[in-house]
Amino acid sequence: MATSKIKTIKKTLKKAIDYITNPDKTEDGTLIYSHGCSVETADLEMELTAKQGTGRGDRIAYHIIQSFSPDDDITPEKAQELGIEFSRQVTGGKYEFVIATHVDRNHIHNHIIFNAVDYVNHRKYHSDEKDKYRIRDINDEICKANNLSVLPKYNAKRKSK
Repeated sequence: MATSKIKTIKKTLKKAIDYITNPDKTEDGTLIYSHGCSVETADLEMELTAKQGTGRGDRIAYHIIQSFSPDDDITPEKAQELGIEFSRQVTGGKYEFVIATHVDRNHIHNHIIFNAVDYVNHRKYHSDEKDKYRIRDINDEICKANNLSVLPKYNAKRKSK
């Protein structure tokens, strides 16, 4: 079943980017993509953008993990393509992001790190309970359109996962 979850990054942006871009997990770095920044300097570029931000708070970036079922017929390249589409929809294309597709486990999964401040208006991204459901809905739509399995629909009133 395709799943997604989001976490905040408050201190260790470079460390997080280094982890997701590990060549041992990304077929020697061939499964890495960036938007609005260079992979090699993404942490510096994101921090520079964040300094121009209008919002408050200690969030530097967000880390989304998009996982696919081992039972789904998906290649690493297709997973990355879907991850890029997913990232663009979640961020509206206004936030710098790095995506890395990991193939080191029994299931293919994407790690997406995107800046907490957009590079267009320098506004802070706000993630709350509703945003988790919005992200899941985007992921489910993309996966269904590509004949991939998704988790059963959640009951928003009960907030079940």
